[in-house]
Amino acid sequence: MPTLQNDTSNTERILNGVVVIFLCDFLTQHRSWAWLKLIQGTNSLYKSLPGLLFAKVMGSGEGGGFGLRPSATHQGLIFVFDGFKNARNCLNSPELSAYREKSREFWQGMMLVNSCRGAWNNKAWQSGGLLGEGSDQENKQSMIIQEPQLSESMVQHLEPVASLTRGSISASKAVAFWRYTPATQKDLEHSAGCALAVGLGEVPVLRQCTFSVWDSTKSMTDYAHQGAHLKAIAAAQKYKFFTESMFVRMQVLQMTGQWKGRIFDFTSRNFQQLELKI
Repeated sequence: MPTLQNDTSNTERILNGVVVIFLCDFLTQHRSWAWLKLIQGTNSLYKSLPGLLFAKVMGSGEGGGFGLRPSATHQGLIFVFDGFKNARNCLNSPELSAYREKSREFWQGMMLVNSCRGAWNNKAWQSGGLLGEGSDQENKQSMIIQEPQLSESMVQHLEPVASLTRGSISASKAVAFWRYTPATQKDLEHSAGCALAVGLGEVPVLRQCTFSVWDSTKSMTDYAHQGAHLKAIAAAQKYKFFTESMFVRMQVLQMTGQWKGRIFDFTSRNFQQLELKI
């Protein structure tokens, strides 16, 4: 069974696979259970999930937002699997069923990477073909299978889309970084075409992540290239806020759940055809 790679490696690795993201807002009576899961981190999950290449258990800001004040109930799980079958099995696993049963609201999605800049713990998420499920760790960097996978033209025309931005903030630049957060959050929450946006944190203050789902690539690009977000990106580059960062654009293949009162139920037609081959 594949195991998580060593996060302390100085050599950047390429992860080629399917992304699963799970967001939850726990019921009040399950806060203690949720807090324990957050403390346990990936140690409570990865050993029982076949094909897992990467995993993060994340906290969130108040109300699932981006502020410094932590939420007592919001969390996010981020996984990369070696193929569609293992990603789908994760969503149907007892581990995630326990999260759903204890949640007031939850959202879950399966995605394929369109593009990636940067890395997370020295791991870059690669777009394109999928690794053979169950292949040994030694061959994971080079073994590509032809079926099942989506053609480039299929990926480009699927909607909706998602983005994930994460950064390890330099301690000496943290105050400067957080000055840009209120404006960017306000713009994001009111941006046309943004279906969902959540702030996640791997480590309070210093290791932050933003995940969002968009109705179209155009709406996502329009937000990224204007207003407070553009100013924040320019400042990050100029003043070198991050010791490591990663920006990923993804195609949503499947998503279900409810988040902040909005119902999500989507499966792409191409993915329905693809599932017949799994």
